Amino acid sequence: MEQPLPPDTLISLRAICLSREEQSILENVSLDVSRQEILTIVGPNGAGKTSLARVAAGLIRPQSGKILRAPGLKIGYVPQDFPTDPTVPISVRRFLDLPHRLNDTEALTALDLMSAAYLINKPISRISGGERQRVLIAMALASKPDLLILDEPSKGLDPISENDLYARLPDLRDRFGFGVLMISHDLHVVMAATDRVICLNRHVCCQGTPQDVGAIANFQTLFADPESAHLALYHHRPHQHAPHGGDDSNHANVD
Repeated sequence: MEQPLPPDTLISLRAICLSREEQSILENVSLDVSRQEILTIVGPNGAGKTSLARVAAGLIRPQSGKILRAPGLKIGYVPQDFPTDPTVPISVRRFLDLPHRLNDTEALTALDLMSAAYLINKPISRISGGERQRVLIAMALASKPDLLILDEPSKGLDPISENDLYARLPDLRDRFGFGVLMISHDLHVVMAATDRVICLNRHVCCQGTPQDVGAIANFQTLFADPESAHLALYHHRPHQHAPHGGDDSNHANVD
């Protein structure tokens, strides 16, 4: 009999397997995100991180496994980027109305949460990539999500803005009470904003607190050296990495 979700669990992915054109993308991946928890997925390019985020958001259906969501769960999803057409003159204010219509106060409040209120009347196609990321996060926050899914939210941000984002995230979590599933390449950048870390390389390699995972010597080599896998396993039995290891040169568009 299938175990129900614990009271504070927002979403549970159980034994998720995903492949595309006979290429394995996710292999038996399981994770839970609890209310007010910030869970970060780290791993090399091609590890399947973006695919995992899209599965959790309900944008991709896996070949096998189950996804359990808390009743009435509302998800705010922020992709790595949102391409815009420079020939379509739409302002940031109008862009914020695309998922559902906001009044002016709601739109301004959402932008202000990301220190982006100054962008409200600018054409969305003429702002920088980092500014567009701020607008996308503001749009997700305006939906008042229970679970915020962030796929590389710092993409396009300069180092100062990146640090500001990760410093701001726990405050927003505490203020609004949502859980966060965040995708990143760099554990050390997001450590201060993260409660728990899962290392992914198509399968779950390890998981633990940021301090546990960050203490691994030569963290990046974890994904390149199959013999090092056992050094970082906190909630799993020791196992070997798949033969493809960390070399994702033939796995474009998976991550």
